Amino acid sequence: MTLTLNISPCPNDTFMFDALVNGHIDRRGYHFEADFADIEELNRRVTAGGDDGHGGGPDICKISYAVLPTITDRYSLLDSGSALGRGNGPVLVARPGFTMPSRCENSDGVAGLSIPAVAIPGIHTTANLLLQRLYPTLTDRRPMLFSDIAPAVARGEVDAGVLIHEGRFTWREHGLELIADLGTEWDRATGGLPLPLGAIVSSRRLAPQVVRDIEELIRESIEYAFAHPVASRKFIRAHAREMDDGVIDNHIALFVNENSLTLGPEARRAITTLTGEVF
Repeated sequence: MTLTLNISPCPNDTFMFDALVNGHIDRRGYHFEADFADIEELNRRVTAGGDDGHGGGPDICKISYAVLPTITDRYSLLDSGSALGRGNGPVLVARPGFTMPSRCENSDGVAGLSIPAVAIPGIHTTANLLLQRLYPTLTDRRPMLFSDIAPAVARGEVDAGVLIHEGRFTWREHGLELIADLGTEWDRATGGLPLPLGAIVSSRRLAPQVVRDIEELIRESIEYAFAHPVASRKFIRAHAREMDDGVIDNHIALFVNENSLTLGPEARRAITTLTGEVF
């Protein structure tokens, strides 16, 4: 059986799915056609319905947790393959000397402050949802491809930007300053819950047994990656925007963990806290 698999090119995804895509594990007769896209494009593919050029959407897809409540009629959350951070997440950066307005509950508390233009990696991303909740006065949010944000901030095209994927490790190379780690802010606000960033979902077109097989295969793929951490490096480097091994290793270490293997009670509580719905 051939299944379409849409994931991002970021190291945590390619690390987790290398064994599955490239046949390092027994795939039980399944074949996975992998396609790689920016997270906002992946979000669009699952929210577009049948009019998306992908036959009603991919069979299996990486999405932002922020978009999950809007697609539950057509997709279900898988127990394996998620990316959750603990005490870390997307980072808000700006040029040196730039002062952000203080975090507050509503715009009444910041009368007279100029609200900066902030680049975000997509309207439907978890990064944008976090920014809205933590800094509600930052209403001028401008979607950009995630890899274009740091250069745009450095050039002064926007006042600040939210960086995800490898960008959260390389902002210093662009001469930028850290304003806030949104994952740290989430940690403080929730009493230490992990931050749900990316989810793996499967189409409800698939039979229940196929979905169970996919969950098990993804889990086995991640277990293989943990047991053979160097095996996936060629696959990772073929897709990563940032090629430095140290950046790749840091990215994987932060976002591939026990919650990637299976969503336990704490992770599911965090998902409910973020989305307002129980999964």
